[in-house]
Amino acid sequence: MPPPILTLKNIHLSFGTTPLIEGAEFTVAPGARICLVGRNGSGKSTLLKIAAGLILPDEGERFVKPGTTVRYMHQEPDLSAYANLGDYVSGGLEGADDGYRLHYLLDALDLDGKADPKTISGGESRRAALARALAPEPDLLMLDEPTNHLDLPIIEWLEDELSAYKGALILISHDRRFLSKLTRETIWVDRGETRQINKGFGAFEDWRDTFLEQEQLDRHKLSRKIEREQHWVVHGVSGRRKRNVRRLKELGNLRSTKSGEKQSVGKANISVTEGQTSGKLVAKLEHVSKAFGERMIIDDFSTRIARGDRIGILGPNGSGKTTLLKLIMGQLEPDDGTIKLGTNLQPLILDQKREGLDPDTTLRDALTGGGGDSVMVGDIQKHVVGYMKDFLFLPEQQRTPISRLSGGERARLELARGLRLPSNLLILDEPTNDLDLETLDLLQELIADYKGTVLLVSHDRDFLDRTVNSVIAYEGDAKWQEYAGGYSDMIAQRGYGVKAAEKQTQKTGSSPQKPKPQTAKPKLSYKHKFALETLPKTMAALTAELATLNAKLEDPDYYIKDPDGFTKTIEDLDKAQTKLEKCEEEWLELEELREAAQQ
Repeated sequence: MPPPILTLKNIHLSFGTTPLIEGAEFTVAPGARICLVGRNGSGKSTLLKIAAGLILPDEGERFVKPGTTVRYMHQEPDLSAYANLGDYVSGGLEGADDGYRLHYLLDALDLDGKADPKTISGGESRRAALARALAPEPDLLMLDEPTNHLDLPIIEWLEDELSAYKGALILISHDRRFLSKLTRETIWVDRGETRQINKGFGAFEDWRDTFLEQEQLDRHKLSRKIEREQHWVVHGVSGRRKRNVRRLKELGNLRSTKSGEKQSVGKANISVTEGQTSGKLVAKLEHVSKAFGERMIIDDFSTRIARGDRIGILGPNGSGKTTLLKLIMGQLEPDDGTIKLGTNLQPLILDQKREGLDPDTTLRDALTGGGGDSVMVGDIQKHVVGYMKDFLFLPEQQRTPISRLSGGERARLELARGLRLPSNLLILDEPTNDLDLETLDLLQELIADYKGTVLLVSHDRDFLDRTVNSVIAYEGDAKWQEYAGGYSDMIAQRGYGVKAAEKQTQKTGSSPQKPKPQTAKPKLSYKHKFALETLPKTMAALTAELATLNAKLEDPDYYIKDPDGFTKTIEDLDKAQTKLEKCEEEWLELEELREAAQQ
């Protein structure tokens, strides 16, 4: 078995007097596929930054095998020092890194390399950070929530890209299906410690639940044993003094063990305040069409939404999901067709953009509206600290500015702000972004128990399968179609998932035209041609270098004569072999591209 390329041992880190990580450790083998999982606030992202060398721990060791290339994707990248996105992405290349993948990644992630970083959205900056990390094809790739704010076509492209990637991979993600497909090992960050199991995420949750059940059973047994020993101290028959002293000492040790136990973090107490019952009909759309200028968004769509329906709305970014939602809610008038809304509707919209959160406002003021110390949850008045605890916030966080909360904490705050209001129509726009798996489970249960109607926009395939009973999906050419069941059921019915939106405009009121098949042959750029000419020479030089190094190692007395030289020769041999393999793979890919261009 090859030696690990990364080792963390006995890692400790505290923020102020509060310990976050206590004795965490794990190893990463070449080609490993690892997911890093844990509750929001457990220290996953911090531990990944320590592994990437971006944060120094208070105590512990980090060892990276010499010559290993490491790349880390930042959740909130800083592009301010770059003139355009292309410069930022290529800025991740170092030394001998080849930039032949840059144009491919920019195109696949729907990025304009000439775009000014000051004008792009948060989603575009995250996609740029992803391209920057992927471009060099490093030995070890670390991605923190790479699917957040990506649409389904790009998520599925990323799955294929990472499946073909040959280096080691560490992932943090809330997307169950993404993790299940890509990982073979799991590191669980729990109460400051790490537990590493040789199983992918698909087997993790059952293993975790069994572990916690056994831990609870052991805790119960310990409590019963302490009770028996305490009873003996009070009521037991006196024996030899030595024996009594020993048992009293053992009782003290048992009490110390119990007091030192770290309880698992409780679950959030998420509930929705339900309003009055709506009419049986929520919305009826008949032959509805909508366009903006020359671009047709929705063409001749009909549907009927009844009370209690759970409907997912699926489509790539830019397909018109928000427009469809606004039509259903009566916020937009159609160009053609009719929309009939039901009676007694009390909609509640939870928006992924969280535009209602002022970054300078404190957590307490965001919940109370800026005054007092109580929150109205429906018709019930609750103390703000108690309501914060329901959503796993600590009492000392009440004066924390929103800007200092993590992405997961901001997501829980938005849920807390919204769910206190009465509703019978719940509209969730990408609710899964930044939420941990346990909170997602609770949100899933909330949707299942909700007596009203739910409209859900999401790119999380597993969450859709668990929550909705029908899907309205974008078909292309401004066409939308409703399918029974969840995401997997939709695929079974039509044979494919969500495709990228076509990049074309259409005349208002005109019949949408199907995009013409792309028949253009792939072209070789100047960089491709140059690489095809120079790579054979590079491979020949590396082959000669390997022969020379192997010849030196054949000397049986080499290590005795020069131990330092022997070690350096081993390292040089490893680097040359790795570089030769990469050159061979690149040359084969370029040869395939050249052949395709000549067809």
